[in-house]
Amino acid sequence: MLRVSLLLVGLWVSTGATGDQLAPPTVNISLDQSPEVRWAPLLKVFDVDFLQRAAAEVIDSTVPKWLHVIVKPLVRALEKYLPQPYAGEIRGLASHFGGSLSDIIILNFAYEVSAFCTSIVAQDKNGNVFHGRNLDYPHAVLRNLTIDVLFLKDGQVAYRGTTFAGYVGLWTGQSPNKFTVSGDQRGSDHWWNWWKNVVSAMLLRRTPVSWLVRETLEEARNFQDAVMRLSKIPIITEVYYIVGGVRAGEGAVITRDRSGPADIWPLEPVNREWFRVETNFDHWLPPPAWDHRRDAAIKALNATGQDHITMETLYKVLSLYPVCNGVTIYTTLMSAATPDRYHTLVRPQLSV
Repeated sequence: MLRVSLLLVGLWVSTGATGDQLAPPTVNISLDQSPEVRWAPLLKVFDVDFLQRAAAEVIDSTVPKWLHVIVKPLVRALEKYLPQPYAGEIRGLASHFGGSLSDIIILNFAYEVSAFCTSIVAQDKNGNVFHGRNLDYPHAVLRNLTIDVLFLKDGQVAYRGTTFAGYVGLWTGQSPNKFTVSGDQRGSDHWWNWWKNVVSAMLLRRTPVSWLVRETLEEARNFQDAVMRLSKIPIITEVYYIVGGVRAGEGAVITRDRSGPADIWPLEPVNREWFRVETNFDHWLPPPAWDHRRDAAIKALNATGQDHITMETLYKVLSLYPVCNGVTIYTTLMSAATPDRYHTLVRPQLSV
């Protein structure tokens, strides 16, 4: 899907200026409220009719219509298997959207299928760790659904992330002064994975990959704890977790099988391996001939050099073709040691 999208949709190239890019709206979600009502602030940002239309577009373009009709009654039957707080949050979203519960469940699992991305964790000469990511989805409407979310406990930011309205999971997030994390899909996307993921999550009690990101942001004590949780907890599908910490050397790419880690690839700055780049393919294998994102990012990072890596130069790397491309929805830059610098920009849609 990514190959076709890149060829058909085209390319957006940035010179480092933000141009007509915009920061997404920020939504405050209080974890002290019950799950059924905590996402109500979405309605202060989005029109309900727009949310309904956008959700239908994502579902229809991800899950074949004939399969959607077949699985809706099964999803309703399986709803009782959803764990808290996600079951309550999804019920609340269905109420806020004015839609059916099965549609909101389908929407949340549809997002688990096709997160093509580029994630980079890098360390400068002074031991500062920077983390950047591009999130690519073949749904242009998601540019208008992107939000930054502050998850609050007792009025304080417990963690934050970037996601889409109606989606309870996180592919991008930061636990302040502890660690940052992003998730990249591993391997090829097939529509039938949607149903396999639902069964794996509900019947086998495995965690959706984006829910594990959120749980880790909320519960992990530090970088090492986050790496352990993201490596070992069973999940519904294969994924890459990219993690950055607050101290020198705290950076890693975790290649996940469903049951555990296939590989953990840490930063090794003493060996001049001061950055790691992960797209959607195992780092020890060459990427497909049509996908040049990894090579372009590595070339740009080497040209930048460890002496000159900053949040700003990392943004420039993430803005180069084909690292940034026609299906890139947003770019996030973060550094857990300086949590106020967390910054997301929605990339403009290309006209073709």
